[in-house]
Amino acid sequence: MSRNGFTLWFTGLSGAGKTTLARLVEKELKQRGHKVEVLDGDIIRTNLSKGLGFSKEDRDTNIRRIGFVCDLLARNGVVAIAAAISPYREIRDEVRGGSSAPFVEAYVECPLEVLVERDVKGLYKKALAGEIKNFTGVDDPYEAPGSPEVLVHSAAESPDASAMQIIARLVEMELVELELAELAQQTGDEEEDEEEVRARLKALGYV
Repeated sequence: MSRNGFTLWFTGLSGAGKTTLARLVEKELKQRGHKVEVLDGDIIRTNLSKGLGFSKEDRDTNIRRIGFVCDLLARNGVVAIAAAISPYREIRDEVRGGSSAPFVEAYVECPLEVLVERDVKGLYKKALAGEIKNFTGVDDPYEAPGSPEVLVHSAAESPDASAMQIIARLVEMELVELELAELAQQTGDEEEDEEEVRARLKALGYV
């Protein structure tokens, strides 16, 4: 299997764990030989989208810019991982539709009450008290994906477990190669000889 580029797009509320998962998946993919770049929403805001506000128009512009860079990377053989709130379904679907490489949407779901507890800066509490306006998930809508390729629940799963769930889905979609240990686990024989595992991989078209 050739290591082609694709876009892995994390979406979810602030504090849900998008960046944490993006970094874990990045590390795993690099270990498997992929070229990977992470586009973190906060970093993009201070560089590529500096000067944009938080109106719907500005939010959409920010997402379009991230989508453009992701597609540029992906069509040149890089796994482009975006970690941005990207609250509006329509603009996410627009980015997906304009992608010339495979596009994988990963929804990091987390209940609001858990996010409030996690929020060391107290931004959610300020938004709930009306001190911060246009805060996504409070007084500005977040439109959850209807049918994402991957759904993880960060309040109920460890980051490592969620990351490996995402990797497993990418393997299932044939965007990432199945490793020897994973195939052995699937066959239920962890003691299987490595040469036999390689033969199984070859028969499945993975090597």
